[in-house]
This record gives sequence, structure tokens and C-alpha cells, in this order.
Amino acid sequence: MIFTELPLPGAYVIAPEPIGDARGFFARMLCTEEMAAHGLDMNIVQMNVSYSAERGTLRGLHYQAAPHAENKMVRCVRGALYDVLVDLRPESPTYRQWAGVELTADNRRMAYVPGGFAHGFLTLTDDCEVMYPVTAGYAPEAERGLRYDDPAFGIDWPAPVRVLSEKDRSWPAFEAQPTVG
Repeated sequence: MIFTELPLPGAYVIAPEPIGDARGFFARMLCTEEMAAHGLDMNIVQMNVSYSAERGTLRGLHYQAAPHAENKMVRCVRGALYDVLVDLRPESPTYRQWAGVELTADNRRMAYVPGGFAHGFLTLTDDCEVMYPVTAGYAPEAERGLRYDDPAFGIDWPAPVRVLSEKDRSWPAFEAQPTVG
């Protein structure tokens, strides 16, 4: 596995290292020992899948407040998406900064999203499917979100947003929200 830290401390892009032969290839997609060596926790308690029929579907930006914050590893298993992470840790030198990475079924890369980050993605193709294990179960009372177009972050999405849930459209401006805590 190849670990590349994003400009936000603790957030990574993880790529497999395929070992190939005449049959195809084999690659590890998760190794808790290797992740721990990079200071990453991936004690999986839940596995999620998301399917979006239309290109331009935006999901997010979501997070769970402490003590239910979750780490997640996001992988696009069909299609392509633009994955965005926003650092919401007040003590972080990159507080309120974001990073984006393209994840596709073909490149097989994953985004490691630490707790304390908001996360969302924009589908770049029709029929996009995403799988992501998480380290905390869903806690409705801890669910939070950010507007994808909040000027507090200035996220530069690579394509127009065409499909957005009412919930994601309705998140309050960041400045009006309680702290992530």
C-alpha cells in the first residue's frame, strides 16, 4: 500500500501496490498494521455503500460530532468521483482548509478521512458506486453537515452540482453551527 499524505495533516490517499501475473493482479486494500505504522486507525465497525445514478450528484459534506467521530476509507468501486475533505479540528494548523482528490474504479485509490473532518463527494460519471468502512456506527444525534457551497471554505468543485438531497441543501452556514467538538 502506498500512503500519500494530503495537505491536511492526518488525511491520506492510499493506493494499492498490485502484484500481477497472467491471471491479473492481487493487492492489499487494508492492512491495519501498515495503517497503524502511519498513525492511522481503521478498526472497522460498519461498512457503507452509496450508489448515485446521475453524474453531478453531490453527497455531503457530512461528519459526526464527538464522541461519535468516525475515521473512514472511501473507495469508488464503479465510475469516478471527486472526493473532498474539510479539516474541522480547531487545534489543527489547517483548520477550515479543504483538499480534494479524484477517486475512480480504475485508479483504485482510497481517501482516508480522519475523525474531525467533514467529507463529501461529487460524482463525475453516471452509475457511481462508493464503498467506505468506518470506525464508528451511525449516531443520529451526532450527525452534522456543511453546505457544499459555503463561502467559509471556498471549495472548487470540478463540475456542476446537479443532484443534491434536501438535507444537504439545508445545512446551516458554518458560522452558524456549534463547534465540531
